[in-house]
Amino acid sequence: MTNKFFQIISIVLLMAFIAGCGGQAAIKKSNQTDPGNTKKTITIAGSTSLLPISESLAEAYRRKNPGIAIYIQGGGSAQGIKGASEGICDIGTISRSLHASEEKLGLKATTIALDGLAVILHPDNPIKNLTHQQVKKIFTGEIKNWKEINGADMPINVVNREEGSGTRDAFEQVFLGDEFRITENAVIQSSNGAVRKTVATDKYSIAYLSLGYVNEEVKSIAIDQVAPTIENVKTGTYRFARPLIFLTPGEPAGTTKDFIEFVLGPEGQHIVEQHYVRVN
Repeated sequence: MTNKFFQIISIVLLMAFIAGCGGQAAIKKSNQTDPGNTKKTITIAGSTSLLPISESLAEAYRRKNPGIAIYIQGGGSAQGIKGASEGICDIGTISRSLHASEEKLGLKATTIALDGLAVILHPDNPIKNLTHQQVKKIFTGEIKNWKEINGADMPINVVNREEGSGTRDAFEQVFLGDEFRITENAVIQSSNGAVRKTVATDKYSIAYLSLGYVNEEVKSIAIDQVAPTIENVKTGTYRFARPLIFLTPGEPAGTTKDFIEFVLGPEGQHIVEQHYVRVN
């Protein structure tokens, strides 16, 4: 067999490993085992909210470090915590703060950006503003028809994320509070992209979305007359925001540390601010 054949097999096996990041792995990958900056791959898994920015950051880092391969996948914040805590992935990504029980896992949390949580509607829905209380009543199922908030006489179709989603967890924290939960009648979608597509095709739907995922397919609305914009999140005027975090199993080292320092540096933060609010 040729060397080319063995190279192809090696690549296939590596990609299979990445695809299983977050599951049980035979070999655990630890950031603390690379003090000499010798490892040439970085694996990242977790929050779908961080997928676009992680890909942009990885592309820029690879241009400066052409010998480094960076593999990125989603799976949700719960997957990011699992991957990082078990040492399966080099970086786990989450789109919310760690809970008290998760802080005991020995993970190093590095906030790389801040993100606003936008309430979104179909572009043809005439409503432009809701109060915080109206949002809470809609998502908990107390308000069920658009006519109750000066809209059409049509049922409100609530769209929600799956259990384990950092975006869902953050939305419940900042919009609903600990004592409330989203109605069980909501349609469940497994990613920011799926949520956006659902709202874009249903005139009477409502959902929440990472600000970095809002585009012309949907319409974000003001909450208490304040629009969900990067500038308003930065100034604190729009208060419905959450941190975007890289998790590592202990202090990062080697190539992983170098990548995180790049993300927090001027070039990385310039990329961050194209989508979210920079932290440096």
